Amino acid sequence: MKDLMFPVGISNFEKIREGGYYYIDKTNLISELLSGGIAEVTLITRPRRFGKSLGMSTLANFLDIRKDSKQLFEGLAISKNTELCKKWMNQCPVVFFSFKDTDGLTFESAYGMLCMKLAFAFQDYQFLLDDDAISDDDKGIFKRILGRTASIDETKSCFLLLTRMLEIHFKKSAVVILDEYDVPIAKASSNGYYSQMLDVMRAMMSTTLKVNTSLDFAVITGCLKIAKESIFTGLNNFKVYSITNTEFDETFGFTDEEVKTMLHDYEMDDRYDEV
Repeated sequence: MKDLMFPVGISNFEKIREGGYYYIDKTNLISELLSGGIAEVTLITRPRRFGKSLGMSTLANFLDIRKDSKQLFEGLAISKNTELCKKWMNQCPVVFFSFKDTDGLTFESAYGMLCMKLAFAFQDYQFLLDDDAISDDDKGIFKRILGRTASIDETKSCFLLLTRMLEIHFKKSAVVILDEYDVPIAKASSNGYYSQMLDVMRAMMSTTLKVNTSLDFAVITGCLKIAKESIFTGLNNFKVYSITNTEFDETFGFTDEEVKTMLHDYEMDDRYDEV
């Protein structure tokens, strides 16, 4: 068997590429999403272990204006689309957040975990505190989120705040990428605090995605298609792509040809029928 490093449990695109891990090229996700008309909000639902988090990490690395990603994408399918790369690669302020592991037996526990994850995420944007164009009031809320002393209303509006600050700093509207959006609600449903967590998530999605003038577009992933009326109320330019849609059907999971390629690379061609 060839000595190939398979990235089991790794969903960080940058780590996979820089670490020399085996990678099946799924960068067509980027061109499929960005070519043509982009919906203001795109929701992609897939079962677990279909590569949603890796796909969103790939998209974030491609777009993020704070990065220089040319080398990461060198030799991949997206690099051949020179016009799209020129227009989009490292051209957007990006908010990338995963709701994975936002869990708890009580609402207080789960909400505390959410605040902790937000504080960690906001650490990456502390450079905004040095921008004199951003108001002291916004910086104050930012610091409270960072220190986990924000009110529940400030927490609900955290991504609205962050996109506004990014727009002021970079003079460009922001892209929001939210991974595993349904985890807090699914966990809440299992543990008896559904209505409380739904209230937080509905407000968070509404302030981030509805009438947010600092938002360019958003991409959201999850396992479940939660009713639009319960969490995405009032969104007009909103598109949902489930596993039954032809769009993005080859950008998550593995195709037959990709399975054959992997088995061949591992010198296991004879195991195809079994797999």
